[in-house]
Amino acid sequence: MLANLITLIRVVIAFVSVGLFGRGLYANIAALILLVLAISLDAVDGWVARRFGYTSDIGAAFDIAADRIVENVYWIYFATAGLVSFWIPAIVIARGCLTDFLRAVAFTQGQTAFGEKTMMQSWWGKLLVGSRASRATYGIVKCAAFLLLGLWRTLSATPGFPIDRMVLDWLGQALPIAALVLAVAAVVLCVVRGVPVIIEGMRFFRKGFVLPKAW
Repeated sequence: MLANLITLIRVVIAFVSVGLFGRGLYANIAALILLVLAISLDAVDGWVARRFGYTSDIGAAFDIAADRIVENVYWIYFATAGLVSFWIPAIVIARGCLTDFLRAVAFTQGQTAFGEKTMMQSWWGKLLVGSRASRATYGIVKCAAFLLLGLWRTLSATPGFPIDRMVLDWLGQALPIAALVLAVAAVVLCVVRGVPVIIEGMRFFRKGFVLPKAW
């Protein structure tokens, strides 16, 4: 229960964070701090679940849904703020809808996205999708992109930001490039990690499975 509460709080923090951006110096700083907090809590809820024995298939699915909401909220916001292309959130959302649909189908067959009952059967699918290295790499790149985009937004929306002019000028040149490179890298990793789910998820349709009546 506590882990799910932390997950829910993370989603709320993400919405509050984007709502504060562009509303003045202190609001921008608060938004940036909340962005870091929303990102950090992604690791906390999983640790709490494992530490206190709260792990469950439903909890894992809820965590994935929360991750999807948080990343979509930030990608959409940064796109509307003009910091990234429209195609970045479009690709991420489309990929997420398709993979989550296939994972939901797998869930009806008693399989989960990760763990011992993972829907991934091939070694390369488990490596790209479920391995700690893959998940950590994607998470780090995505979080770094959000952090730099948030910092870029904060500096560009706050002309009087208290920082040395030389440093500010350097950041003004380096931040956009670094942020965009990381954003593109995050989207590439997002798509690459989604391909195995799509390929292996197609087997449910080839087998002609029957969805529950609730569907």
